Amino acid sequence: MTIIYELCSMKITLAQQNYHIGNFESNTSKIIAAIEAAKVEGSDLIVFSEMSICGYPARDFVEFNDFIDKCYCCIDIIKEHADTIGVLVGSPARNSIKHGKDLFNAAFFLYEKQIKAEVHKTLLPTYDVFDEYRYFEPAYEWKVIEFKNKKLAVTICEDIWNLGDNPLYRICPMDALIDQNPDLMINLSASPFDYTHDEGRKAVVKSNVLKYKLPMFYCNAVGSQTEIVFDGASLVFDKDGNLCKSLPMFEEASVTVTLNNDGSIGVAIVEPASPVPDSDRTPTSLEEHLNIGQVYSALVLGIRDYFSKMGFKKAILGSSGGIDSAVTLALACDALGKENVRAVLMPSPYSTEHSVDDAVQLSKNLDNPYDIIRIDGIYQSFLETLKPVFNNLPFSLAEENMQSRTRGNLLMAIANKFGYILLNTSNKSELSTGYGTLYGDMAGGLGVLGDCYKLQVYALANYINRNGETIPQNIIDKVPSAELRPNQKDSDSLPDYSILDKILYQYIERRMGPAEIKAQGFDAALVDRTLRLVNTNEYKRNQFCPIIRVSPKAFGVGRRVPIVGKYLS
Repeated sequence: MTIIYELCSMKITLAQQNYHIGNFESNTSKIIAAIEAAKVEGSDLIVFSEMSICGYPARDFVEFNDFIDKCYCCIDIIKEHADTIGVLVGSPARNSIKHGKDLFNAAFFLYEKQIKAEVHKTLLPTYDVFDEYRYFEPAYEWKVIEFKNKKLAVTICEDIWNLGDNPLYRICPMDALIDQNPDLMINLSASPFDYTHDEGRKAVVKSNVLKYKLPMFYCNAVGSQTEIVFDGASLVFDKDGNLCKSLPMFEEASVTVTLNNDGSIGVAIVEPASPVPDSDRTPTSLEEHLNIGQVYSALVLGIRDYFSKMGFKKAILGSSGGIDSAVTLALACDALGKENVRAVLMPSPYSTEHSVDDAVQLSKNLDNPYDIIRIDGIYQSFLETLKPVFNNLPFSLAEENMQSRTRGNLLMAIANKFGYILLNTSNKSELSTGYGTLYGDMAGGLGVLGDCYKLQVYALANYINRNGETIPQNIIDKVPSAELRPNQKDSDSLPDYSILDKILYQYIERRMGPAEIKAQGFDAALVDRTLRLVNTNEYKRNQFCPIIRVSPKAFGVGRRVPIVGKYLS
C-alpha cells in the first residue's frame, strides 16, 4: 500500500532573544515563554538562535561537564512544552564517538515531548572573535528533519557562509542536504554585529536562497556578551529571493509567518529579489558603509547588557570637557538612565576654564549628577614627594602621567566606595598609537569607544545632537587636547586625525602592510611612524579593559598580535 502525503502550509515562528551566558534559568524561561506564545498563534514550529540554551559564546565554560549537564537538563525541561509544536533550540551536544572533540555545536529538534533529531554544526570558524574548533567537532553526517510532511534542512550559523568565489572551507553542508529534496532551509545563528556586516549577512542568506531555490528562515541572536554585540535582524526569504520579514536590530522580537506549499510566504514582500551584492569584503575606506545610527545603538546595547548581566546599575566616568568623555557620557545616560551615571570633573593646573564650563554644561543638558574635584593639591604633593628623586629634571611625560593617574585613582576610589563601574573613554585612534596613560586614563571596567576612531567619535557626537544640542557645540568644535601641559594639543604628539585614522584603518581593519599603504598616496615617513606606534604599544592594549566591538577588527579577542614582536618596530 502506498501512502501519499499532501503537502500543507506551515506556520513558523522566529524567536530573536537576548540570552545571558550560563544563566540557564533565565534562558530557559525565555524560551518556554516564546514557545507558549507561539502555540497561541497556532505555530507548527518555533526556531531559536544558536546556543540559545547556554548563550553564545560560552567559551571555556563548555569544558565543564557540569555546564553541559545543565544544558541537557534545560532541554529536558523545554521538551515538555514541545508537545503540539516543533522546537529548534541551540546547545552544546556530547560526542559519542571516541575520536575527536568531546562536543558538537548542535541544534536540538524537540517535538511530542521528545528529542526527535540532533543537527551538528559543520563549519567551525576560528577567525576574528571565533574560536569554535577549540571546543567542537565538525558534523559527520547531514540529514533533513522530516516534520509534518515537510523536510527541514537545518544548519547552524557559519554553515551557510561557505559561498562565493573563495570558500573558506572544503565542504558546504547545504550541498549534502539539497540531495534529500528539502522544502525549506532553517539557520540558527549567533552572528555578531559590526558596521560592515548587516548588508553582507543579508546577502549571504539571499545567496543561499537563490542557489538552492528554497525559502530560508534565519534566526539570529540579539544582545551583548561582554565585548561582542549581536544585533538580531533575523530574516525570512521566500524561495524566489524576496525578503518577506526582517526583525528589528538590537532588540528582542518574534514573528510568525505562514510558509505556503509553493515556497512563498504569506505576508507582503518587504524587499523584492534583486542581484546579490558582494557579501564578503571589508570596506576599502574608513567612511564606507558606516551607519552611525547602528553604531550608536550597538554601543548603548553593549553598555546596558554589560551592566545588567554583571549585576551593576551605576556608572562613573571622568568628564574632561573633551569629545570622547562627552560622547561616552551621553551613551551611558541613554543606556543606564541619567540618574545612574556620575560624571567627575577633575581639573588640573593646565585645564582651561572653558573645558570645565563645557563639561558642566554637558551634565546640565543630560541632567546627570556630577562632581568637581580639583587635583592641583594632589598633583603638587606628588611633585614635592618626588622632588629629591626627580632632581630638578625638566618637565616631561612623567608629570603629565601623574595627573592622569591621579584622576584614575580618584575615579576608582569613588567607584569602590559606591559600587560603580568605571567607564573608559579612550578611542581607537588613541589606543592604536599608545596615546594614553596606563592606570590613568586607560583605567576602567568597560571600554565604550575603544573600537571607534576619533573621526567616528565626532560622527557619534553629531548623531547625538541630531534633534538638538545635547553635547555643547564648543566640545565638538574645539581642538582636541589632553590638557596635561600648557597649550597642549593632540597634534603635538599625533598626526592629524583626518589622516591618522585612514592609515590606522588600512593597517588594522584591512591588514595592509606598509608598502601597500604607501602606494595609496600616504606619506611614507608618516606611515612608518604610525605603524611603529601601533605595534610598540600592544603592551598597553594587552592590559586594557574589554572593548565594545563595532568594527570588523576590534582590539581584544579578535586581534591577537605579539607584545614583543619586531614587525615594523
